[in-house]
Amino acid sequence: MSQIQTLTHDIINQWADNPKGPVALILKQTLLPVDGEGGVIFPPTYADIGYSIDTLSDGTKMAQIDSVPSQANRSEPIFMNAEYKDLVPQIEINLGNKDDPDRKVSILELAHRAGDAVVRSSGELAAEVEAAFKELSRTHNAVPLAKVAPTSLVYGAWDSRGTQVKRPRLIRSVIRAEDVEILHSASQYNSVWKLLDDVQKVELTKEGAKKQNYDLADRGFKDVPAVFRKSSLSKMKDGHFNDDARVLGGIIARGPITRQVTINLIALQSIRGDSDESTQKLKRYLLGLALVAATAETELYLREGCLLRCADEADVWEAVARRGASQYFSLSAEQELSLIKDYAKQAAANFGVKQPEKTYQFNIKKAKELLAKKEEADSDATTEG
Repeated sequence: MSQIQTLTHDIINQWADNPKGPVALILKQTLLPVDGEGGVIFPPTYADIGYSIDTLSDGTKMAQIDSVPSQANRSEPIFMNAEYKDLVPQIEINLGNKDDPDRKVSILELAHRAGDAVVRSSGELAAEVEAAFKELSRTHNAVPLAKVAPTSLVYGAWDSRGTQVKRPRLIRSVIRAEDVEILHSASQYNSVWKLLDDVQKVELTKEGAKKQNYDLADRGFKDVPAVFRKSSLSKMKDGHFNDDARVLGGIIARGPITRQVTINLIALQSIRGDSDESTQKLKRYLLGLALVAATAETELYLREGCLLRCADEADVWEAVARRGASQYFSLSAEQELSLIKDYAKQAAANFGVKQPEKTYQFNIKKAKELLAKKEEADSDATTEG
């Protein structure tokens, strides 16, 4: 690693402004279980496969602890917090009905951001977003979209329900653990069955026999051992279950647990405004948001059994050059947060972030029209197929 330099606002401006500058910024944070090295943590489980674990060519195993979409979903809502809410428009959509007339959702909580079906079913907001995507498609001018939904440019968006415009992620984050060992678990659910008398047991058994697919254990009336996964009960070998069929009990990471954040500066350089000045303001603004998303102290309680913390006092950013050696920049975590937050605030003010003066209304009629368009498109695809 070459000499570590101190990060400044001028350096961040160079990253945003110079089309021949670094191609990416990379931040690697070493994480630890709260109970220390060797602590048991639980990765996410997925249908059919359990944990997402790959075996490398040398035989070691690498586990995915948090995926790219999951990291984005954890990160984006920070812009709703008091500390950062002035950096982006706080657009809300009223989903209210007769039972709950004031039920609102923020655009920052929607899975597909500006391309979400809820946005497309919200009257005036749908029209604004449609116009912004069309402008982006026609002239590459991203300012109108950034004025409405800047995180759609930071975290990526696909207007699949309208213009079909796609924007790649500026920021990509993932957490992985290296050299992992898989553990298994076994437990026993003890029901009330042993406390019932013979008459009660007979009556419940008769009732269960009347019902198709009725299981007393499923209703909590019989003891249930939890040793094998239900999805793996068919995986027998020579009359015995292998470890793949057992209930998963977490992992131990013998190697590092790393959160890697990549900010794509090539994707940033492809973004345009309607003039050189607006392009510069827009790129600095979006880079500021991406850096906030990377460094803000989001909670590392990822799921039950997976509570992590940062091991290092300082973060080191790698500015990856097009050719040759990278440059490295570092500040303590506290200094870094302050510097980047100040930079993002200045960039947002220069860009001219405005807060909406109203809440948008979800329109069920528009939602039905959206469904009709989808059915029509599916029908056309089948006919042409």
